[in-house]
Amino acid sequence: MADPQTIKASSGAIPAPVELWANYQSLLGPLVLIMILTMIVVPLPPILLDVLFTFNITFALLILFAALHVKKPLDFSAFPTVLLLATLLRLALNVAAARVILLHGFHGNQSAGIVIESFGRFVVGGDYVVGIVVFAILIIINFVVVTKGSSRIAEVGARFSLDAMPGKQMAIDADLNAGMITQIEARRRRDEVSAESDFYGSMDGASKFVRGDAIAAILIIIINLVGGLIIGVFQHNLSLAAAAKTYTLLSIGDGLVAQIPSLVISMAAGILVSRSGTEGEVSHLVSGQVFGGNRKGLLITAITLGVTGIIPGMPHVAFLFYAILTGILWQVLQRRATVTATAAAQAITAPFQEPPADVVDSNILRPVEPLSIAIGYQIIPLIAEGGDLQKRLNLLRRRTSENLGFLLPSIHVHDDLTLRPGGYRIQVHGVRVATGDVRVGSLLAISGKAPLPPLEGIHTTDPVFGASAYWIATERSDDAELLGYTVIDPATVITTHTNECLTRYIGELFGLRQTQELLDIAAARNGKLLESVVPRVISIPALSKVLRELVVEGVSIRDMPTILETLAENGQEGASMVQTVEIIRSRLGRQILSVLAPDDPIQTAILGQSMEQLLLNAVESAGPNGMPALEPSILMHLMQALRQGIETMQAQSLKPLLVVRDPLRQALSTWLHSAGLTMAVVAFSEVPGARPLKSVLEIS
Repeated sequence: MADPQTIKASSGAIPAPVELWANYQSLLGPLVLIMILTMIVVPLPPILLDVLFTFNITFALLILFAALHVKKPLDFSAFPTVLLLATLLRLALNVAAARVILLHGFHGNQSAGIVIESFGRFVVGGDYVVGIVVFAILIIINFVVVTKGSSRIAEVGARFSLDAMPGKQMAIDADLNAGMITQIEARRRRDEVSAESDFYGSMDGASKFVRGDAIAAILIIIINLVGGLIIGVFQHNLSLAAAAKTYTLLSIGDGLVAQIPSLVISMAAGILVSRSGTEGEVSHLVSGQVFGGNRKGLLITAITLGVTGIIPGMPHVAFLFYAILTGILWQVLQRRATVTATAAAQAITAPFQEPPADVVDSNILRPVEPLSIAIGYQIIPLIAEGGDLQKRLNLLRRRTSENLGFLLPSIHVHDDLTLRPGGYRIQVHGVRVATGDVRVGSLLAISGKAPLPPLEGIHTTDPVFGASAYWIATERSDDAELLGYTVIDPATVITTHTNECLTRYIGELFGLRQTQELLDIAAARNGKLLESVVPRVISIPALSKVLRELVVEGVSIRDMPTILETLAENGQEGASMVQTVEIIRSRLGRQILSVLAPDDPIQTAILGQSMEQLLLNAVESAGPNGMPALEPSILMHLMQALRQGIETMQAQSLKPLLVVRDPLRQALSTWLHSAGLTMAVVAFSEVPGARPLKSVLEIS
């Protein structure tokens, strides 16, 4: 039996409409341009003019409703091109209609088509002066008000979006470096920032076409009127009154049937560029902000209308009707807000139901989460289904797991009514390690080390790094970025704080369970190698300690085969954990430096000769397995010098890195970690021989 697909193909089945559209969609642009050129050159019959003018009106309405329903301006990024095509189409129709009016207008009012005649008769209404005035008013509305305003908004939007690009790019890079977004998401956001700037720039240019179109409409109606009168009177022997009646009606009808779509598209352009970066349909935004969030304004409006309605001599019915209508709307919204607030208050103040005192079961022994975040009730929307905070935490967990080479435990988020409404608490194994506060609905503008002008908002301190910051309204984010502030949302604050805690307490999140998971993966791929190492050379608990030390210093343990091979080749009975870690680090040196310093030369800090000799003497006195002891004053001096070195390298946009002699690496790394300083310490033996070193700082 033949295959149905073969039968369908051989019978010449007609493709589905969707497939036809996909096949011929690329021809749409050239066809439209050819149609426009044809209308300019070739005389068109009146019936075809009716079809094209109706299409022009339909096209304009489609553009208007598309602009109303897009969630953000970039969703209609083709609008500048569409605006240009619509303008060219109108001008071509004006040329075609002018040709028909001047050539055949003497035959009567329907000589240029029913559409032009109907629009002209409906507006003129028997009085040609009124028709001309109405047309002039439409031109003024379109040219002076709508088009000029849209052009100015597009011009300012283009300038400010271009000025804000560096700040937005830095914010994207900060999110990427913090692990809150992936490379793909960062690339998408960069493309969106670039597309936004291009969009407003294109709108700035395209709006000039609309203004030119409005001027052209005035000139075209004057040409049609004057030319029609001359042709009607001198060529076709019409009386001046008959020629004025015919050509005025046709000229005004032609102008109106072209200017109404022009006004509609200008309205669409104004709506699109005046969105101010907000997301959501225009109808939802306007109704929610004008009515839903403006109950006090509704009440004041109702009172004002009511007082105006009872003033003698005023139209009482009209004012009192709208006063009552506005008052009813205020009452409905007020009741709804009261019900919502009452329900929220009841949920917050509901008493905690303690279990009966005589009931003791396993439910009182709840498991302790390795990593958890307790949040106040105002932050709950950020972790609800589709919430931004939960997505960012998931991305952070994934990125950290990929970088370090083991599966990080899930980040458990739960509400805690004992916290402040905007407070949060980060916990490791149930113990608090960090706290902070955010303001949901606002943005945090963080200043750098250089002093910046104050902002209008609530002054605070960045909970992550302790920098000066302000909680500002969302609409002021562009102004803050232009002043040099880094602007982030509450979800980013919590995620960045969690990332800092992960870096500091990662060793407490790695244990025997994670070690066993890695060994299970290694057994499936390198079973023989694993058998020769565990437990012959090293036990699982000892291996777990070694891997934990590597993870604490930010070394990825993803390359387990290399780690196992190193243990198999260099495993020594009685070797300390410190020695084992240093042997593995030396083998993984190329990998370590590729993360810390991917570019050549490796720019690093080094120890001064006197400081280096002092530390070497202390290490020799401590022995191979001991921790060197320094006098408190010397240790404080060393930590202060290292802290200044970190700040100096960060000011030069360098990742803090210190290369030292092999015996000193472990001790310096331990001291830095204990002091809470973030600086990678690498031994000279870990540096690949082919990579050059460049000393940028001396610690002494």
